[in-house]
Amino acid sequence: MRSTVKQTAAASILPAIDRQSGVPLYLQLAAAMRQRIHRGDLIPGSKIPSLGDLQTEFGVARVTVRQAMDRLEREGLISRHKGKGTFVKSNGGDRHWLHLATQWESLLASIRDNQPTQIPIDDPPPLPPLGECDARPAAEYVFLRSVQARDGDPYALVNVHLAKDIYDRDPYMFQTHAALPILADMKEVTVMKARQTLLIGAADPYTANMLRIPLNTPTAEAHWTVVDEKEIAIYVAQVTYRGDCVKLMIDFL
Repeated sequence: MRSTVKQTAAASILPAIDRQSGVPLYLQLAAAMRQRIHRGDLIPGSKIPSLGDLQTEFGVARVTVRQAMDRLEREGLISRHKGKGTFVKSNGGDRHWLHLATQWESLLASIRDNQPTQIPIDDPPPLPPLGECDARPAAEYVFLRSVQARDGDPYALVNVHLAKDIYDRDPYMFQTHAALPILADMKEVTVMKARQTLLIGAADPYTANMLRIPLNTPTAEAHWTVVDEKEIAIYVAQVTYRGDCVKLMIDFL
């Protein structure tokens, strides 16, 4: 009885299936079930509710439930046994594989090998507020938007405003690699200040679609500002991470 109450309570706080988000329903269902497994509501060895029960609970077609279960099985989280049902195989271990860097060099190292998929933008957004960074905007910026993925699964949506005179020095590298390490390696560029601000947010419809997560799913939003010796903000970025993959760890002593 206790297990049933726990699962019902857990289900009530899960994000509802959102048919307007643009994210396929089977991915939303897989995300909801994955969350139950990761959180421990469904432990290894426990039986997954039947296809019919999940179909009723989430209000989706049976084929949608099957697609969601197929995905979880490929991830190694569940196993199917003919005539017995579907069971939790693994909780996935520590899924928060992305450690948010708190030092300049560790930040550069963590993104140096990234190969972003650029997204063409016809109407770039304005430069975000520079806040307390005590810097002046550049005369002109180039806007770069990209999605970064791991094993084919997107985990970050990146918006970068890069000073045009910096971009013009190596457009190809800035289009095909993470921009910040390229900038940092330029000997003729002097970085005087660099700041990261971390916020907790929620996926809007566009972000949810790009990261293939349900609408309003928790996200981690990193804002990076890099300032040169002339006190010009040569690099301003907003990076939105899936909340289920990031970890922030700081040693106080």
